[in-house]
Amino acid sequence: MRNANLTREKITNVQRHNEREKESYVNQDIVPERTPMNIHFKSPTAGYAEIFDRMEAEKTISTRGLKEDANLFGELIFDVNSAYFHNHGGYEYARQFYEEAYRAAAEIVGGEQYILSAVMHADERNRAMSEALGQDVYHYHLHVVYIPVVEKKVLWTKRCKDPALVGTLKETIMQVSSSKKWKSRPALDEQGNPLLQKNGKPVLRKSYSILQDDFYEHMRKAGYTDIERGERGSGEEHLTVTQFKVAMETERLETVRAERGEIESEITDLKEQRDAEKDKLRKTAEKIERQQDALDRIDEIEAKPIPLTSKVALEREDYESLKTAAKGYVSQERKESKLKKLLEAAQETIRKLTEELDRVKKELAELKSVRAKLRENALAIENEDLRKRLRQDEAVIERHGLWNLFGRRAPREPRTADQVKS
Repeated sequence: MRNANLTREKITNVQRHNEREKESYVNQDIVPERTPMNIHFKSPTAGYAEIFDRMEAEKTISTRGLKEDANLFGELIFDVNSAYFHNHGGYEYARQFYEEAYRAAAEIVGGEQYILSAVMHADERNRAMSEALGQDVYHYHLHVVYIPVVEKKVLWTKRCKDPALVGTLKETIMQVSSSKKWKSRPALDEQGNPLLQKNGKPVLRKSYSILQDDFYEHMRKAGYTDIERGERGSGEEHLTVTQFKVAMETERLETVRAERGEIESEITDLKEQRDAEKDKLRKTAEKIERQQDALDRIDEIEAKPIPLTSKVALEREDYESLKTAAKGYVSQERKESKLKKLLEAAQETIRKLTEELDRVKKELAELKSVRAKLRENALAIENEDLRKRLRQDEAVIERHGLWNLFGRRAPREPRTADQVKS
């Protein structure tokens, strides 16, 4: 959740974006076909500026003493991580969640009467998550445009004709004031006492930090106990598309690495089994060789015919040798057949795992390449942001003629990244 202060000059563009009044958008993630799915928890009765002027004319609000360029409007943007809604079912859960968030917003701004518009956008696609998950994921968020007001008591001054009224309450007005609406407050300890600095001054909590706390507590009391509050004092905002892709590819890279380790370990085990089976086959071959010697000796056995019959007679020693060899041959043939099948199965498994390992290695190399490119893109974006900030700072120094304080003359116009490349 964040808050934006807006001048009258800026409010028109905010209205056109929130109310989808533009014919086309720079943001390519807006899906016009889904715009009818956007939900208004409070629809504007006219243009934002027009509603403001009407409320001022009706004395619902007061702009007394404000400068022409004062911030007359505020916008609360409730922007929860897309994965939260995706994991809870998407559109319908987001509608219920932001309906409750709208009630929280009404309390925060001081009443629903000061809200000009509250709309949940359901037509913006989260490109990074959609690409990562291979399906459309939408970025549900809520825009609440309001008028920042504080209660102000106006007292009778000395100009009053009745001296008895001087210093007494004349009227109470709702003063438009962004700075007073979001004024820092003293931090309190567990006993409710103000925390003090070393110099005795109170420790102040930033108003936006209080805003985050109020919203967080409201939603948890409403039953959304699985949401997490952002880090206090952190300036970190939502991940850019590039940063999200880097995070997703990094996670995928670690998964592939773990997968490769498991496959390599399984291949090692199978190779050990294969070597053991080969050793068994070697020993079997030696046995067969010995049995072949026995068979050769059997060929040398001479059978003596028995007169008047078709039978032959053998020496008992020759008979025992022949019987033992026959039994051994049958038994060994069975073992050899079984071992060959086991070896063939092991060889096939190793072949498949080797192919899988090659595929994983190739995917790992591709992921490393993608990760490097994404990091390069992220650095380029960060460098461009730094250049923009530098140009803004130099423009301020130039506008106020302060270059002499830096001991040098005004620099030439900073070059853009494209100019540097050319």
